[in-house]
Amino acid sequence: MANKGHSVNKTSDEIFDFICTTCDGNGEIVEAVKYCVECQGYCCQACTNIHKTFPVLKTHNLLDASRGNQASNQPPSLPEFPTERCSIHQGKILDLFCLDHDDIVCYSCVATDHKDCPKQSIYSIPDMIGKLFKMNEGKQIQNRLRDIIDSMTALGESTDDKLEVLKVAKEESIEKVLSFQKALEVIFRRAAEASTNEIETRYKELESEILQDKLSIESVTGNLLESEEKLKKAEGNRAQHYVCSKLAEKTIKGTLAFEEKLRNDDHKNLTFTPSQPLMDYVNSLQSIGTVVVTSEKKQNRHRMTASRDNNSQTSMDGTGDVTSKKLDVYRIKESKDINIKVSGDAAACLIISCCLTYDNMLLVTDLNNKKLKRIDIQSMNIVDFCTLDSEPFGVCCISQYEAVVACTSSNKIQFVSIDNKLTPTRHINMSHECRGIATNDNKLYVSDGYSFYIYDTAGNLLKTTSYDDRGTMLVFGLLHVTQTSNIAVSVDGNKLYVCDPGKGILCYDKEGNYLSTYTDSDESGVCGVCVDGRGNVFVVGRNSSNVVQFNEDGKKIGVVVPKQHGLIRPLSVCFHQKLNKLFVTENILFSTMYDRGVVKMYDLY
Repeated sequence: MANKGHSVNKTSDEIFDFICTTCDGNGEIVEAVKYCVECQGYCCQACTNIHKTFPVLKTHNLLDASRGNQASNQPPSLPEFPTERCSIHQGKILDLFCLDHDDIVCYSCVATDHKDCPKQSIYSIPDMIGKLFKMNEGKQIQNRLRDIIDSMTALGESTDDKLEVLKVAKEESIEKVLSFQKALEVIFRRAAEASTNEIETRYKELESEILQDKLSIESVTGNLLESEEKLKKAEGNRAQHYVCSKLAEKTIKGTLAFEEKLRNDDHKNLTFTPSQPLMDYVNSLQSIGTVVVTSEKKQNRHRMTASRDNNSQTSMDGTGDVTSKKLDVYRIKESKDINIKVSGDAAACLIISCCLTYDNMLLVTDLNNKKLKRIDIQSMNIVDFCTLDSEPFGVCCISQYEAVVACTSSNKIQFVSIDNKLTPTRHINMSHECRGIATNDNKLYVSDGYSFYIYDTAGNLLKTTSYDDRGTMLVFGLLHVTQTSNIAVSVDGNKLYVCDPGKGILCYDKEGNYLSTYTDSDESGVCGVCVDGRGNVFVVGRNSSNVVQFNEDGKKIGVVVPKQHGLIRPLSVCFHQKLNKLFVTENILFSTMYDRGVVKMYDLY
């Protein structure tokens, strides 16, 4: 700032009232003619002209230099001018206040965005600062700013904790991926070993046949050589030569028949064809799981809501969605019949078992017609079927592309591709009858009417369970045709529900150890069972012709489908959780009311 009466040139007698601040900084003494509010300094005529030349300086407020105060470097009578510039109209000073909008504006803002505002609502801040400015409000705003700054600073510091938690979650998730990868490798290695073992077995069988043929050829060749030798020795003895000739002819005749048989036999060889549905499925995978970003705040709010509502207990269904447990009995909203008879069915349809696929189709086993049928539950039409070489009992899906069928008459488990068309593929021969079947954790649970067996998917027997903890034999096979011996697995995979028509539902852990029995006077001749994914078990009574609902602890909730609803000796049941649809198959062999097969579909709520 310039000081009044001060001169840098001590030899000069010239004294100015106001000295240009800029020039003074450069060592020159030049008289000031203006004072710049924004620059807070005095300007000579040249610096004043520069202010009028440069666009960024044009909007500065230039006052007469006489309005400045040289002693305090502040002009005492100078109006207080703001220096903040408009973010929209750059270079313009925010020196106006719109009362209607409670907004700080510049002159350009008034001309554009506030042209409809009354003139009396537009105030000049320098002129009205005495009325507009209140020290208490300023201090309150400063305090609020400080509080917000402190809060944001704390949030900023908390990001370090969040980053650490996120890092741990990432490492745990990657660990799960690697663990799952190892589990898949074990499964594929086991499946590969099963295929290798099957190849070795088939090879040994074929090798044995070929070696047996070789031994036979060597034996026959030896007989021929012996006949040749005898003929040579018989020369000179016509009687002996004649006998040897006839015997040789007989040997030749037998050899020719043997040779023809060998040449006409099919040449047997080994080939291995990889599972194309498996390859297609693996190739279609973009990942081996689902990555979900969860909100801790939402989870906390869900837990708070759950604590206020006794009915909001949650479990995970097969799709991974959080589903509330249902604690009351289901009610029937509507019921429909699905016709499952197809062209070519030679006998009345007898639907022994049913299950739902991953793409919301219904698979049913028609024992009388030796068929597995696929039904679209939306259109209620059969879209596909395949014929099996023996009577199918139980059925369940082991993947998105494959199902397994328990075939009772041939004592085998038949694998069926359910990708595009229903196509029987490989099978596993069993040493026992096969009726009910369920799968979980790469294990097959198979019942034969008296016991149930635990296998891996390669057909290796892991355990046999024939008795409960009280030493009572399971009485599955009271009626050979109509008893299905169905098995269901709980949603978490920790419990098995096995049908026993004499006792009820026998509950076991996944290792085959007896836990408890579910029974009730409303239920008789239990033969079908399934779960709803919400903590309930549906049980079908063949003799009582109804469906009863139990909770997961074996307590009866109520009767879902009473006998009065027209069920005819039902055999099996399955439930679509998302659509709340219950499917029940019937035994029409004991009814004269139907000449065709149906599956009952109940819409529940």
